[in-house]
Amino acid sequence: MSVKKSGLGKGLGKGLDSLIPDKVGSAGNVNKVSSAGNAGNEKTAEEAKKEDFMVNINMVEPNREQPRKKFDEDALLELSESIKQFGILQPLLVQDKESYYEIVAGERRWRAAKMAGMKEIPIIVKKLTPQEKVEISLIENIQREDLNPIEEAVAFKRLLTEFHLKQDEVAERVSKSRTAVTNSMRLLKLDEKVQQMLIDEMLTTGHARALLSIDNHEMQFTAAQKIFDEKLSVRETEKLVKKILNDGQPQKVKDVEQEEEFKRLKVVYHDIEEKMKQALGTKVIINYKDKNKGKIEIEYYDSNQLEHLFEMFQTLQK
Repeated sequence: MSVKKSGLGKGLGKGLDSLIPDKVGSAGNVNKVSSAGNAGNEKTAEEAKKEDFMVNINMVEPNREQPRKKFDEDALLELSESIKQFGILQPLLVQDKESYYEIVAGERRWRAAKMAGMKEIPIIVKKLTPQEKVEISLIENIQREDLNPIEEAVAFKRLLTEFHLKQDEVAERVSKSRTAVTNSMRLLKLDEKVQQMLIDEMLTTGHARALLSIDNHEMQFTAAQKIFDEKLSVRETEKLVKKILNDGQPQKVKDVEQEEEFKRLKVVYHDIEEKMKQALGTKVIINYKDKNKGKIEIEYYDSNQLEHLFEMFQTLQK
């Protein structure tokens, strides 16, 4: 059963500007607000004052269920410096929880304002349904590109499962294509350790999508580690995944790694061969079984050269 689209939902698809005024100005100029979301209906200054006002920053608290979990400290510091100079240019959207105000949109501004040492911040109080709260938080973060791919996918899934929306309805609300929403939620099928690597920016979404073709989670994680360790491109990742799938068995991942290790050792030992050739003045061949075992062949062309080599090795023993 799908939820009927509210007027608020339609507004969200167009952006948060339909809900929150574009500018509030500095802290001392907070009441100069246009009535966003009510085009054509002029509001008096007194009505505008009722819509947004200043409150003690300690009376405002974040929403624990908001999609965004991580905040860039450097970006917050930059915003706090801007707030010190110009104030908060857009009020926070909150809900009245009787003993405090819960942030619906604007937690980043709230955090930066605390860093800036502000005592009061501008807020707009709205009565919202749980679904509208999720939609607004999600859209604000998406518009600012603040969510990591997993946070975004979890938020989309919540709209689908908790509020029984269809994928095309979710897509409309967040101004994305249905395909984009579908691809985003597919990332939740990844192994949890791979998801964390995506959150930590050890992998890109391109790498992650390629890994989705591998059903075995152990193989997924092994491949993800290889991608990070060897800094593979998305194209190289796709080739790796294809090879793993063609091999068909989980243990074949080890074979792929051994093959790659062999290629790397070949380059290393070739370089060593060249250096030994220059030092000894004759052809040197390194036959290796792995990185720990092998044998060295040193060629000589007459007894004098053999004697010369023997003397060199004797010198090394002293």
